[in-house]
Amino acid sequence: MTTIKTGNGVSAEQAAIEQQLTDRVLASFENTPDPRLKQLMQALARHLHAFIREVRLTEAEWNTAIEFLTAAGHITDEKRQEFILLSDVLGASMMTIAVNNEAVGNATEATVFGPFFTQDAPEIPLGGDIAGDAHGQPCWVEGTVTDTGGTPVPNARIEVWEADEDGFYDVQYGDSRVAGRARLYTDADGNYRFWALTPTPYPIPHDGPVGRMLEAVRRSPVRASHLHFMVTAENLRTLVTHIFVEGDPQLAIGDSVFGVKDSLIKRFEQQAPGTPTPDGRDLGDRSWARTRFDIVLAPENT
Repeated sequence: MTTIKTGNGVSAEQAAIEQQLTDRVLASFENTPDPRLKQLMQALARHLHAFIREVRLTEAEWNTAIEFLTAAGHITDEKRQEFILLSDVLGASMMTIAVNNEAVGNATEATVFGPFFTQDAPEIPLGGDIAGDAHGQPCWVEGTVTDTGGTPVPNARIEVWEADEDGFYDVQYGDSRVAGRARLYTDADGNYRFWALTPTPYPIPHDGPVGRMLEAVRRSPVRASHLHFMVTAENLRTLVTHIFVEGDPQLAIGDSVFGVKDSLIKRFEQQAPGTPTPDGRDLGDRSWARTRFDIVLAPENT
């Protein structure tokens, strides 16, 4: 008797056994009262089973995966979210953002949120400094917030946050410092301005299971230099994005969480010590940089 093989080398009889299992699992969700939950659970089961069958997952590999997820749970706490890191490095975060932020005209593109946003950033006036005690080169950031029709958006809330020159966010230090983050509001003409630090490349936390995975596949944990923004305004779609530094060598190597988009790469112009600052701030013998980021918000529910 001839055994018929499928495309992946599995006999037709074995393939039928595996498909019957998938069918039973899918059927187990048929009585789910929430249609969306039913769709999600059945699609998850269908794709998960397809993955296992495609790669012919071994029991040892399954155990390794369970140990990996367990370790990710153990290292996660109120300041570190290993599952967000995992989502980021697999491109799942960026794919979710792409699905939920469809391109609308000239609206500014969204990118990954990241794990280091906090709700309690201090408010600063226009022209204020977000750095606090964080170390790094001062950087003047300015721009406008408009809608897709070019109308200025007054009183738009802008939240900004970034790492210091050593590559750490304030929450990574384990003390109560608040630095490298703030919120501010646009003026009546939709303009904003503030002092920050010139972004530098830094690695995502790679001392846990996600870092070990990246090392195993020979991928860099380093993120391209960037400054985070979240912009909200009435009747407009909330924008979560960041800008990247033109000329950063890491851009050619790759961003570890796939967050870079060409439209978000901005020129950070270096200024020699003694160059007058836009607001008259005296920086002594320090160099500084400046950049402009004009933000366009999409209509709400688009």
